[in-house]
Amino acid sequence: MRPEPLIVDTDAGVDDALALMLALAHPGAEVVAVTAVGGNVPLEHVVPNVFEVLHVMGAEGVPVFPGAREPLLPGERVHATEFHGKDGLGDYPNRRARVRPEPEPAAVAIARRARERPGELTLVALGPLTNLALALRLEPELPRLLRRLVVMGGAHTARGNTPHWAAEFNFYYDPEAAQMAVQAFEELTLVTWETTLAHPILWAEHEALAALDTPRARFYAAVTRTTRGFLEKRGLPGLLIPDPLAMAAALEPGLVTSVERHRGWVETCGAHTRGQLVLDHGRSAEPPNVRVVTGLDREGVRALFHRALAG
Repeated sequence: MRPEPLIVDTDAGVDDALALMLALAHPGAEVVAVTAVGGNVPLEHVVPNVFEVLHVMGAEGVPVFPGAREPLLPGERVHATEFHGKDGLGDYPNRRARVRPEPEPAAVAIARRARERPGELTLVALGPLTNLALALRLEPELPRLLRRLVVMGGAHTARGNTPHWAAEFNFYYDPEAAQMAVQAFEELTLVTWETTLAHPILWAEHEALAALDTPRARFYAAVTRTTRGFLEKRGLPGLLIPDPLAMAAALEPGLVTSVERHRGWVETCGAHTRGQLVLDHGRSAEPPNVRVVTGLDREGVRALFHRALAG
């Protein structure tokens, strides 16, 4: 059986790096491109972070396409350096990778590759959806050209993690892009912030993974150190892994144990709700287009990590 081709669109923070590792190690997936977007950290950190992960995983041949530095509309920029470190990779000191990005912009690459392989590609979007929104402008048929779209984004009960408390970071960073994407697709899969909070890697499990005697596990331990300190100060029981959960849903849909289906929108104007995911609960005549993942098989997710780090 041929591996499923993936494009990974990422703002390359710590959890993005872990998600990319899961994909690169999975026998049923082929990462055919990585597209970079500003978000967790500025784009000038995102691109080197992607190359560092590719180096650690022995996947230097995967092309990397730099994308949007800024959201669609000008405004205040919020990065997540407390969680991810100043460089987005836990202030990782042992850089080894050569940084050689492709000249083609990310949005152009997404649109072109979707046209070249209609119905084949899964796009896994782990950061703000700016690259996807621009690709939709270039190729309005993109929702029909892609096989699937899996997104880490949104807060389905409005329990966000941004200055606008109802919004999750990726949607808050570029609400217009998120709204464009949600409205364009007849079906997309969302792994939300609340699902993230419900599915941490408990600290004992984290320590067992970090103790695996491999270069990949040592990288995992190093890049998650800043994030662990941030989370432990706030009393969390384990490592939060939003992007790996989204990747798990993309790599092995059977790991998804529960979903909700809704019609969805993203608020772009609210003084307190800008970036909020808004879901219909049976009142809209429009059909559901958002598949919200609310549960995943914890042991199955842990097995994905073990496979990626033990290699």
